[in-house]
Amino acid sequence: MSLFKARDWWSAALGEGEEFDLGCLCVGDVDNSGTGHDKVIVGSYMGMLRIFSPNANKLSDSSPADAQLLEVQLQNAIIQVEVGKFVSCSELLHLAVLHPRKLSVYSVTGTAGNVEHGDQYQLKLVYEHNLQRTACNMTYGTFGGVTGHQSLCIQSMDGMLMFFEQDSYSFGRFLPGFLLPGPLAYNPRTDSFLTVSSARQLESYKYETLAVATDAESRQDSDFLPKTGGKRLTPDWTFVLGEQALDISVPSFSHSSSSILVLGERNLFCLRDNGQIRFMKKLEFNPSCFLPYASVKDGTTNLLLGNHNNMLRVYQDVTLKWAAQLPFVPVAVRVANFPELKGVVVSLSSDGHLLSSYMGTDPSFFSTPKVDAREADYEQVDAEMKKLQKFIREATRSQDILPSPDAVEELSVKATVSSCLDTPSQALIQDMDGLPVPSVTVQVKLKASSVLQSARLSVCVQPPLAVSQDQFVLEPMGVGSTKEVAFSAFLNGRYPPADLTGDIVVSYSSPTELNPKGVPRVLQSRFSLPLALVCVLSSPAKTTKFKITVDTNQPPVDLNAIFREFSAKTEDKDGNSLTFQFLSGAKVTVLASKTSQRYRIQSDSFEDMWLVVKELVQRFDQHFSKLGIKDFKKSFSGPMPLQEYFLSVDNHFQLRVGAQQYQDLLSERAVQFRAIQRRLLTRFKDKTPAPLQNLDTLLDATYNQVIALAEAAEENRALLEQAFVRLRSSTQLLVLLLSLWQGLTPDQTAILEATLLPLLQDTPQLGWEESCDAAVSHLLRSCLSRSPKDQATSLAQTGGPVLGLPQDTTRLKKHIALLCDRIGKGGRLTLASDANAQIPAQIQNLAAPGGVEPIAEVFGDGEEMETPQEMSKYIKKKPSKKVKKEKDPKEKKDVSREPSESAVKEEAGVPEEPIKEAKREKKESSKDKKESKKESNREPKEPKDEAKKKESSSSKEKKEKKEKDKEKEGKESGDKKVSRKSSVKVKDKKKEPEAGES
Repeated sequence: MSLFKARDWWSAALGEGEEFDLGCLCVGDVDNSGTGHDKVIVGSYMGMLRIFSPNANKLSDSSPADAQLLEVQLQNAIIQVEVGKFVSCSELLHLAVLHPRKLSVYSVTGTAGNVEHGDQYQLKLVYEHNLQRTACNMTYGTFGGVTGHQSLCIQSMDGMLMFFEQDSYSFGRFLPGFLLPGPLAYNPRTDSFLTVSSARQLESYKYETLAVATDAESRQDSDFLPKTGGKRLTPDWTFVLGEQALDISVPSFSHSSSSILVLGERNLFCLRDNGQIRFMKKLEFNPSCFLPYASVKDGTTNLLLGNHNNMLRVYQDVTLKWAAQLPFVPVAVRVANFPELKGVVVSLSSDGHLLSSYMGTDPSFFSTPKVDAREADYEQVDAEMKKLQKFIREATRSQDILPSPDAVEELSVKATVSSCLDTPSQALIQDMDGLPVPSVTVQVKLKASSVLQSARLSVCVQPPLAVSQDQFVLEPMGVGSTKEVAFSAFLNGRYPPADLTGDIVVSYSSPTELNPKGVPRVLQSRFSLPLALVCVLSSPAKTTKFKITVDTNQPPVDLNAIFREFSAKTEDKDGNSLTFQFLSGAKVTVLASKTSQRYRIQSDSFEDMWLVVKELVQRFDQHFSKLGIKDFKKSFSGPMPLQEYFLSVDNHFQLRVGAQQYQDLLSERAVQFRAIQRRLLTRFKDKTPAPLQNLDTLLDATYNQVIALAEAAEENRALLEQAFVRLRSSTQLLVLLLSLWQGLTPDQTAILEATLLPLLQDTPQLGWEESCDAAVSHLLRSCLSRSPKDQATSLAQTGGPVLGLPQDTTRLKKHIALLCDRIGKGGRLTLASDANAQIPAQIQNLAAPGGVEPIAEVFGDGEEMETPQEMSKYIKKKPSKKVKKEKDPKEKKDVSREPSESAVKEEAGVPEEPIKEAKREKKESSKDKKESKKESNREPKEPKDEAKKKESSSSKEKKEKKEKDKEKEGKESGDKKVSRKSSVKVKDKKKEPEAGES
């Protein structure tokens, strides 16, 4: 919006209920007065023709009628008016009026009056043409280079250009590919006509080309010209605008700047006469009209540009020079010279508001009167200041725009889950594998302690759980009012959920004295659904694949007392075992040892154990807290089931890869389908029938492929959602086992859960694998790094590559295994910067039986992490017989410290996958080698005999690689020796990014 307004010089209101448009305004010396002063000609769609000669006699009581020279009511609507030399053998200017079916040329003459009423003007018809086609617009000029008079060209609504030379009709030509008419202009420099077609491109047709083209009486005739030997009409050049044009103007006031200006819906284009673009101006508003006019600077063009924001802007090429505000939206604008003022801007609105204005500001003759100087009364000022401060304090104390944060809680939300299942069930799926699907009712009670408005309640549960109604619109609540809503929750998918908790979110507005509409507030509450909603009791399974053992420091507890809702249906009255059958999953059995303080959870599905283990641990805490036992402890002795967990990771990753492949195939088939459609359309439009060459068969086959791929992609998406829920269950189970294994605090468990579960759901742009890898790598380089120096280096690094779908999950698995290893050796999970400060050796020995040792990890951009030998404790796999035979006596001593011999056999194995991958991926820089040598000198080294044997057996090309293997082995504890076949050997490959940068 401009600070300046267009200065009103003269204005008039033209009739009532009349409509005007772009071509309804014209200026020129239509009465041939010889003074060079312009008259304003206005025609309306109602057929009213008016001619004005504006004046600015402000001293007299003049009205717009005094400036009106002529007003004539014509029989037809006026589409466009133009002033030019349209009569042969005459140098006088005449008025051309375009009607929908008629072109009329008039002469305007004035007769000097003998009375006070002034001169008299008359409108005489010179000639007219009845049109066979409905006209849209017209242009005029010296077509064909003829001098002395001007010809007219009319564009019809069906795309025909009709040419008239004075009182005779010359010829008509249809524009090729015409659909809707566009603006029309004549370029006298190149003797060509410019228009914008429905293809949204500017087209130029030379008059000579139009004249020699074969005449056509209809648009259909023009399509048969090549067959009859005629010449087809083609444009001289085209320019793609990409948008519809509002107007075209070819300024001819300066030969140095030959330009073609096109006003689009969002852009202003300036082109040369040959169709090359000079510049383009992107407009930040919706334009309504424009007019080029002469510029004082050579080589540039000035523009008046009106928009729908009631603004008139002045541009010099693309530079905004001035902006003025108009009282209306202009649909046409012209520049005229009047007797009293030159360069007046004449603008017209769609409802008939005609305004003559000029730019700039009027000088102000107001001068500030002098005031009597007086000395300030400081006591009075001080008293007034204190009084105002008192008012401010009282207003601040009593009123506030925002509610006070320490005020009484405005709304309380309490969710109560029914202890009994619904009868009948409200589930959408009534039966799963022969088992009925139950539902449970949740009642939510809201109590307001203040006035609340626009309250909405939303319910959110984790898939595949669902609710009968998830949105509630509440009426306004007063002080002390209560509301109750109820809904049912049930299982709505054929796989178990990852979480049985749900969230209730209430959004409302709390009005205050200064803000009556209310301040938006949000309140959240959480509820837990019963385990009986997703499983029932069943008979125990004979064989299971996965087992987890939880140790406690209290005597065994009767499982029927822990799971009371299932106690009435169990067959084991001793309370030593319970078997849960998930409605859409496997069986999970809980066994309580009669002699020891252990509990075993076993199942054929690893992820299905999560809900049972979570419920068991939570109910243990509640049971012993009720008994008043404060030193209750629970633990997990291992091994960590990483291989089982990695199965869920691989399954989820394969489905993500499949989704990407389906997307690529769908894109290819869609491109193929559109290409076949284009070819078929070309064949069908051809006038001479041609064989389809099995294109229709290919189209049907491609369509069937697109449908089949879409259905397969949809099925893969459903499987991917199910796989992500199972991955969440597996990840939460792993986090729980890690916290029980190392006794992590709630804060550390929260950090670990946020690291391994950074997303609540997959998105096409960001998936779980890359997010988890980045989070785990950050922990490995920060709080779980080897030294404070490495941590400071990692914290100083900023930025990183964009996360994307990895090629495989090998790197992610390595990082997760290394994370478990670091935590098992006493690493602390914390967000503080001093997480890895130096710890005394005594505390290190207390934290980990074997002592905390540095673990090799990624260096820079090129080195790969070496899988440490101790990592094998957390991966369940039986080692080969050779590994067992080649163990050192010292290693056996350390192994004897473990709980049992069978556990040692399970923990001693090394995964094959990381070893093979590590052998394939290894390449390091010389700088990294020097750093690793310095670090290895500070730590205890293994005897070099074994390393020398390895070096002598290798070739000269692998000498440096073997030295690196020797340095890596030197970082391991001196009391453990592993044979050459069981140790992890890393071979050179391309450089890999550092942990956390992949």
